[in-house]
Amino acid sequence: MTGSMVSPLLTLATASGSWIHDIGPVAVQLGPLAIRWYGLSYVLGFVAGWWLLSRLSRRGLIAIPPDRVGDAAMYFVLGVVLGGRLGYAILYDPALFVTFGKSFPFWALLEINKGGMASHGGIVGTIIASVVIARGFKDADGNRVGKCPPQHIMDTIAAVCPIGLGLGRLANFINGELLGRIVAMPGKAGPWWAVRFPQEVFDQHAPSLTPQQELDMRAVAARYARPGDETFSQQYQRLLDTLHAGGERAMSIKRDLGPLLASRHPSQLYQFAAEGLVLGAVLWLIWRKPRKPGVVGCWFLITYGVLRVVTEFWRLPDGHLAVQRIAGLSRGQWLSVVMVVCGLVLLRHFTRKDAQKLGGWGVKRAATTPA
Repeated sequence: MTGSMVSPLLTLATASGSWIHDIGPVAVQLGPLAIRWYGLSYVLGFVAGWWLLSRLSRRGLIAIPPDRVGDAAMYFVLGVVLGGRLGYAILYDPALFVTFGKSFPFWALLEINKGGMASHGGIVGTIIASVVIARGFKDADGNRVGKCPPQHIMDTIAAVCPIGLGLGRLANFINGELLGRIVAMPGKAGPWWAVRFPQEVFDQHAPSLTPQQELDMRAVAARYARPGDETFSQQYQRLLDTLHAGGERAMSIKRDLGPLLASRHPSQLYQFAAEGLVLGAVLWLIWRKPRKPGVVGCWFLITYGVLRVVTEFWRLPDGHLAVQRIAGLSRGQWLSVVMVVCGLVLLRHFTRKDAQKLGGWGVKRAATTPA
């Protein structure tokens, strides 16, 4: 069974099953410049965060002066990007520190365009940025304005960051990365809500195929190859490019490739709903009233940690890790457990602390204008 001779029975079995992921990672192609959805998710997240911080500042809900919101946003950008990348390298792929390539930017640690960001590292980065911002900003006379407790800035970014977290998970889904658990093996009909990811072929969690399915997979990839595509990886990447381009050839690829893919939980969408929508709703509900500095941030640690532990039961751990689970939990889940414990301990401390309550978007205040 080769090429278009994929079993009609298998095709029929999956025709009404789960959707085949056919979204490409590139949003806009401008000549040699490719603008990717993953990068756009970060840009949109930062822009939305800056806009929301500006609104909060003008309403007098946060200590950051309106004319300094842009400076504060830049600190947060650096905290998220540097913290996220360093966190990923330290926690999941230390080889990035010692790997160098032949093309720019040469050092693998700087190749953010290839993915590899850790949300736990980004959280640490934003905490450090919050401490810097809480020192205030110098005005024209050399005086510091906007000085406040670091916990207040942490509360502020905790309420804002679910936007970026949610957009990041949508980008993970578009890229076909961070795959979910298999609910139906190749050749079996999957439920309507499951997704078949063609990218799984390059993933460490690729399903085991029968010898015949292996031959079918190679034959399908060879059908869409061009001269010079000698290896299976090159041929399959060409197949993905053709699939993402759409059209009749993409429909043909779906028909032939569909029976050879597993149906999976769309765990990226689960985490988008949890970390973007649910987390944001919880934090903004808590912050409706003024709170002592640190309270909202603690609820972020607790809520995010619990949601991450729950949703990762449907998400597969990073396949390149030698030890993927410890006592049944992934590395990301154990880090989230630590977050929950820290959040509970600190929440008890901050609620008992004698401090002025800040924030509270449900309380009307006089608007603030730049000096």
